[in-house]
This record gives sequence, structure tokens and C-alpha cells, in this order.
Amino acid sequence: MNDETKKMIIEQLRKGTVPEEGHEAFAVGVEPVINEMIRNMDSVSTGEKKGNIKFLRGNYGCGKTFVSKYALSLAREKGFVTSFVVVSPNDTQFHNFQVVYHKICQNFQSESSKSVGVIADALDRWFGMIEETLLKTENLSYDDPKFDEAVINRFETELVSLLKDDVSQDFLSVIRAYFLAKQEGDIAKSGQLLSWLSGSPNVSAQAKKFAGIKGEIDSKTALTYLKGILSIFNSAGYKGLMIIIDEMETILRERRDVREKSMTGLRQITDAVESFRGSLWVFTGTEEFFDSPKGVKGLQPLHDRIGFQKVGEYVSLKQAQLELKPANDDRLLSISIRLRDLYPSENKNRINEVISNDFLKKFVGVYTDGFKGQLGVVPRIFIRGLINILDLVAEHEDFDPSKELKLPEDAKEELARASKLADDSQESPYAEVAF
Repeated sequence: MNDETKKMIIEQLRKGTVPEEGHEAFAVGVEPVINEMIRNMDSVSTGEKKGNIKFLRGNYGCGKTFVSKYALSLAREKGFVTSFVVVSPNDTQFHNFQVVYHKICQNFQSESSKSVGVIADALDRWFGMIEETLLKTENLSYDDPKFDEAVINRFETELVSLLKDDVSQDFLSVIRAYFLAKQEGDIAKSGQLLSWLSGSPNVSAQAKKFAGIKGEIDSKTALTYLKGILSIFNSAGYKGLMIIIDEMETILRERRDVREKSMTGLRQITDAVESFRGSLWVFTGTEEFFDSPKGVKGLQPLHDRIGFQKVGEYVSLKQAQLELKPANDDRLLSISIRLRDLYPSENKNRINEVISNDFLKKFVGVYTDGFKGQLGVVPRIFIRGLINILDLVAEHEDFDPSKELKLPEDAKEELARASKLADDSQESPYAEVAF
């Protein structure tokens, strides 16, 4: 790992956020879950490429976001497009799936592109592959007046064949219009059409008129459009698409009718996931989200499909839900040793001498004792505290961390916030809701 990547990792952790890469350098205790993710990536990207869905369950601090971003980085290395979306009551409500769809498209990422640039790259690669085929098999040339029409006919035929009943005429019209705008060299118009395809409501009337479309993508059609984009990714040579929807537990704070619609939508995705060829969907949530009547357990058909099963202390990784457990002392110690070794410094000898393994054991003990066994809320707070100590040792020659072994005040405050009890659950039957 180069120094720039090391600096990026430490800087992100210093801010309390999960890095986008380099996770393997300090991943401890999550290997079985990561291996199951890799198994699923391989499964959806080969053979019939049937889509699949998994769920990460674990309470605050168990590492759901870390495992998610680690899995996404591995997926991109394998040739997947990825997207990471956080459910939020303020701007990304799950029942408004047109908004979720727009966020998915905004957060597309491949090894070489981001956002709608990934869609543009896939379309251009796909068009190029079709053009090469026509040049070889149809005795056409680039300057043939029928060439562009032949390309359009070919990609429309392929899309209709791939999507069958899920094909949308507006989808075909926008792809056709995008191709023509690119051929005309109209960058602004092609960009507007990509924005419309990604679910943006802010697209000019001129671009819509050029494509022969009206309105925007809504909740009822968003999944159909996502399936269309996925088919383009597959045709362009990507291995598939991995989507992670994080923090589903925020749905529990919504009104009953909103929760019902969200859970019904999740069931519909679960039922339809195999038809999203080459896709791996991952939803993360707390135990309460999966086990309370306000959440998955309140919609019996969904609970029947994805309910968590445990026999004694044994859990199969191949079931729908993957369990992430809270950190323990040994895991925190291993993480701290790895981060110390990763920490970029011009004086590594001082870092290793002052931040010794014995010191780190005591440092871990301060947090685990201070948090009175609630280790589920420790890791992020602990890592920030550790990096602060590393920074102080690196910046001040006379700083002795062994004299400052106590739980920081901000850690106590964050413990209090993280330990708040969720709202009381209430049982309610879930009606069928349009999604």
C-alpha cells in the first residue's frame, strides 16, 4: 500500500468516516461475511447471472458501513458497477423509490468513472461494440448514411430482447436520443438526457422534446428503468451491479403508512431480485429493524422470506441475513495494532516504542471498561481516540500517552447518544401498497 493511500485511510478515520479503499489493511473479524459477499458476487456474475439479495444485521458500531464499503471496493475490483445509498427521513425516504433510484444512479461508481459518467461510459462502450459488429458482419462503413440507423436498430432489438415485458418506450426513446445527440456532438443535450435517465427532475423541456418524452421517472417505473440500466451495464461488459442500501432502520421512525409502504416495497424487490440479472442487493439494518413488529417482522410475507435463523450459537452465512457481532477486546487490539503499523510517520521508531502493544492493551481496556461492556458502540469512537493519540505522539516529542489513559469526555457523550432506546414497537398488520 502506498503512502498516499495510507494517509487517505487515516484521514478518513480521523474524521470518523469509513474510507473508500484499503479496508483489508485493518479488517478484523469480518472475514467470513466478506467471503460470503465475494461468493455472491461470483454467483450473480456467472452462468444465468440471476440477481440475489442479502441483508446485514447488526446494531450500532458492529461495522455494517465498514463491511459494506469493503465489499463495494472488492466488487469494483472484480468489474462491477457499485452504488451506496443511505436511507434518510430528510432526503432519501425508501418509500419514495424514484428518489432512491436517483440516489443509486448519482452514486454509481466503477473503477474508472463515477455518477452518471458510469452510465455514459457503459453506453459508449456498448455502442462501440455494436458498431464493431456491424462493420464486420453487415458490410457497412462509418460514413454510410444507413450506419447510425443500423446501430439504433441493433441496440433497440437487443434491449427489447433482454428486457422483454419490462421494456419502456420512453427508455428506448431516451437511449436513441442520447445516441443521436452524441453523434451530433451536442454534449449539453446528451448530458441532459443522462440526467433524465438517472431520475433527475431538473431536465430542460428542450431535451425532453428532442427525445419525445414527458414528465419524470416515478416510483412505479423506477425499478423498470433500473433493470434497463443494468442490462446496459451487462451488455457493455461489466460483471454486474452491486447496490447497498444502508441504515434501513431509519424507516422505523416514519409514520405507520410510510413504514407499510416501505416494507411492501422491500418485499417486492426481494421477490423480483432474480430478474435483475447480474445484480447483488445488500440492505443493512439494526436488529430492531429486522425483528420488531414495526420492521420486517411486521410484514409476515417478507419475514417468511428473509427471517434470521440461528441454531444455538450456529448461524449459516448462506441465509438471507448476515449477522455482524459487536467488537471484543481482542478484535479492538488487533485493529489498533494494524492502524499503528499503518500510520504514516517520519519517526516510526518513536511511534512503535511509545504506542507499544502493552500500551494498546491498556488503551483498549480504558474504552471497554468505560463503556461497561457496550462494545457495539466502541469501534468508531475508539479509532478516533487512537488516531488522536498517534497524532499527538507524532507531533509532540514530550507527549507521554501513558499518563493520559482515560476515557475522553466526547467519548462519554457519544456513548450516551448511541445508547438511547428506540421508540416502543407496536404491532400492526401490513396492507398491500402500490410501490
